[in-house]
Amino acid sequence: MTRSIRFLLAALAIGTLGGCSSPRAGFYTLSSDATLERSGPVVPISIVVGPVTVPEVVDRPQMVTRVSDNEVAVNEFARWGESLKSNIPRVIAGNLVQLLGTENVSVFPQGGEAGGYQISVAILRFDSVPGDSVTIDALWTVHPPKQAAPVTGHTVAHEPVTGSGYDAIAAAHSRALAAVSRDVAAATRQTLPR
Repeated sequence: MTRSIRFLLAALAIGTLGGCSSPRAGFYTLSSDATLERSGPVVPISIVVGPVTVPEVVDRPQMVTRVSDNEVAVNEFARWGESLKSNIPRVIAGNLVQLLGTENVSVFPQGGEAGGYQISVAILRFDSVPGDSVTIDALWTVHPPKQAAPVTGHTVAHEPVTGSGYDAIAAAHSRALAAVSRDVAAATRQTLPR
């Protein structure tokens, strides 16, 4: 009798362990906005986007969401598909292709021609509130070629999170980066020779 009870307990333990599983990790990326429209003629210049800096609190593979002014949550199962320092400049570069009509846009440090424009971006805030909104606070500088004076700007983009889940957060951040890109494109147009 004790042998069959032990067998039953062992079978129950194995069945219980087999039924437990960890949540599956989801991986998310930011994306350029293919619907952005050019606000003027094609600009035949070369542009390098980067470097881009991000706050340390979000400079990690896990998605970080804001719980309150002084608390954040780090989700081990919602992760960025690539680092924000790589993804953000790639998204801005893609947006600038649309907004300026130039195909000659690359990402620092992989590309760029000497004598081209350089766009540096410091992300001061990259907040995500699930089911509510995201905020990107960015300080950016357009460095024209040939020692021309740089133009610095500041964009605070606040976008609603439409839908639930982390993909909705990534989509809202992508829209916020489109707003940053529009400001950068407008400043770049202002520096063009007349």
